[in-house]
Amino acid sequence: MNETDRQAALEYHQYPTPGKISVTASKPLITQRDLALAYTPGVAVACEEIVTDPQNSFKYTSRGNLVGVISNGSAVLGLGNIGALASKPVMEGKAVLFKKFAGIDVFDIEISESDPHKLVEIIASLEATFGGINLEDIKAPDCFTVERKLRERMKIPVFHDDQHGTAITVSAAFLNGLKVVGKDIREVKVVTSGAGAAALACLDLMVDLGLPVENIWATDLAGVVYKGRVELMDPDKARFAQETSARSLSEVIEGADVFLGCSAGGVLKAEMVKKMAAKPLILALANPTPEIFPEAALEARGDAVIATGRSDFPNQVNNVLCFPYIFRGALDVGATTITRNMEIAAVRAIAQLAQEEPNDSVAAAYGAYDLRFGPTYFIPKPFDSRLILRIAPAVAKAAMEDGVATRAIDDFEAYTNELQQFVYHSGAFMKPVFATAKQIVREGGKSRIVFAEGEEERVLRAVQVIVDEKLARPILIGRPEVLLARIEKFGLRLRLGEDVEVTNPEYDERFHQYWTTYWELRCRDGISKEMARVEMRRRLTLIGAMMVRLGDADGMVCGTVGAYHDHLRFVDEAIGMAPGANTYAAMNILLLDKRTVALVDTHVNDNPDAQTIAEFTIAAAKQMAWLNLSPKVALLSRSNFGSGSSASGTKMREVLKLVTARAPDLEIDGEMHGDCALDESLRERILPHSRLKGSANLLVCPNVDSGNIAYNLLKTGAGSNVAVGPFLLGVNAPVNVLTSSSTVRRIVNMAALTVLQANRD
Repeated sequence: MNETDRQAALEYHQYPTPGKISVTASKPLITQRDLALAYTPGVAVACEEIVTDPQNSFKYTSRGNLVGVISNGSAVLGLGNIGALASKPVMEGKAVLFKKFAGIDVFDIEISESDPHKLVEIIASLEATFGGINLEDIKAPDCFTVERKLRERMKIPVFHDDQHGTAITVSAAFLNGLKVVGKDIREVKVVTSGAGAAALACLDLMVDLGLPVENIWATDLAGVVYKGRVELMDPDKARFAQETSARSLSEVIEGADVFLGCSAGGVLKAEMVKKMAAKPLILALANPTPEIFPEAALEARGDAVIATGRSDFPNQVNNVLCFPYIFRGALDVGATTITRNMEIAAVRAIAQLAQEEPNDSVAAAYGAYDLRFGPTYFIPKPFDSRLILRIAPAVAKAAMEDGVATRAIDDFEAYTNELQQFVYHSGAFMKPVFATAKQIVREGGKSRIVFAEGEEERVLRAVQVIVDEKLARPILIGRPEVLLARIEKFGLRLRLGEDVEVTNPEYDERFHQYWTTYWELRCRDGISKEMARVEMRRRLTLIGAMMVRLGDADGMVCGTVGAYHDHLRFVDEAIGMAPGANTYAAMNILLLDKRTVALVDTHVNDNPDAQTIAEFTIAAAKQMAWLNLSPKVALLSRSNFGSGSSASGTKMREVLKLVTARAPDLEIDGEMHGDCALDESLRERILPHSRLKGSANLLVCPNVDSGNIAYNLLKTGAGSNVAVGPFLLGVNAPVNVLTSSSTVRRIVNMAALTVLQANRD
């Protein structure tokens, strides 16, 4: 690293607090009762239950979601034997990856012990603490001894990531690389550089996947691993000894189909690559300097297909692709060990995912929008959020099949849905919505949802998810030739006319009916026949709204491009307000860490009067109740129960009177500050007899400026940009106008919700 990057790395580890991890409480510890339950005397009850049945440790403690990342620092990255203390930053880094990618808690433990047998004794004694053990950076051959003996003694998964994590990821790249170059695993010649723990684990797994042992030629510091060699040999390495007179990598590389590098930078020379077979697969995995750089390999052989361990080249082979998710699946079934079939299940899940189109999380993280399976993309990206959804269930199922699971998963579809919480923060909230939407589609209910901005990338990616998960029957407004080109560009699988219906804005035989209907609706508002005809071809939201009005679609999602009010204008002109409604309003739901909060109005009414606010407050409360959220309404102002003379305070006091008269059973109070709305204890000190109890979950703002500002601040500052909405209130059809900041997941969520709205009684 250059000096600037070194300093940046040090500052990253030092500020704002030293290190990368901390321990946080998962239960409240605020009152005396909390203390009595958390510690004495309440803790004794949990202890007694564990004495009665040791399996209760997974029920009453964090053990079932706690992994020990353990090292003695004898083989750390490319740094060698730097000792236990210096290895701690690496182990903390591993802990962060477990938490980030799979929600698994970690204690990192660095042990100053070089004797492998003593190391086994120390680690084995920790079994009562953990649900699994991840061994890290232990030198060969000690790592083999330590892992083997721990697996014999411990009844929890023990996984040496340098061996098996590497082997799983490499094997997935190997299988897919062979698919790219069109070669059979049973016929390829494989040459390795390196015969340490990682390389041997890779070869063992590749053999179990179908690679013949006799097709493998291993080399290390002493040269070719041949029969009769004594130097640097051990039983694990001897398995791959060949009967040969060749003694160097340069000799055995001739005619090789695959090069596997787990050794040191620069060992594979350009002249060696030239001697390999046609379309060579080169896995140059030494870090940070690969055995050969991709540009050098491609200069020597333009037909080469290459992977490295680096993130700045295509096809990064990274252990993070597997180890968090293997442990997730193993922990969730209480596996007592990790079997070979569990590892193979992970290999196949990773390999299969790479053959699917990259999703929006990959595109956002890497700025790569045109990835597709092939020479430059045959292994998933580490930030692919679908990895947990593919690997964890596959591993859990294999554990059950192998009889090492102590807890069974009865419904894998439900389990996969639960894993969505690690992918999408809205997962738990949306789970019942998705289930109902799928049922509606299956039963042929109203599910034709038109997407006005059908050519937009986020919409296309969202529609691919909607089609895959059968959440709706999508209709795209867009030019067919543009849709086809963009579907291909983004690597999607949508089939026009089969998976999705298309409405072409340049020509559709229904447009005559659409524009004449529009003209009849608006002819007294200055819209001429000519204008109606032109507008119906250039205003995509107007086309979609007319489709809904005339029954050619059951609902509409629009607004991902352009201003909210522009979309709302065409919705109003074509569809209008619901019977009895006098205003529109936008309601957003924020899924925060500690609470779910809705805000209204965030996009429509600039400075509404009390009558308008009262109307959309009641509408928002009904919408929340429809979503199975009991509304607790706070009318917000800079005045706090009459503490100020602000105009907003006067207005919100009038709103309270109007709402309580129209909806006497609604739990509501105001006017109040935002902190009083969310903090019941503070509110009780000011107004002990408030009819609002607990924390408010529907915040009503006095004007659109305050609503929009509060929404965006909470969404970004406290909500990890996770929102559901906006819901359009007051409209006479299942239509929702989104915003230009909407993510792919939010579009998917709102499409499913629009299906439910279309079928609401």
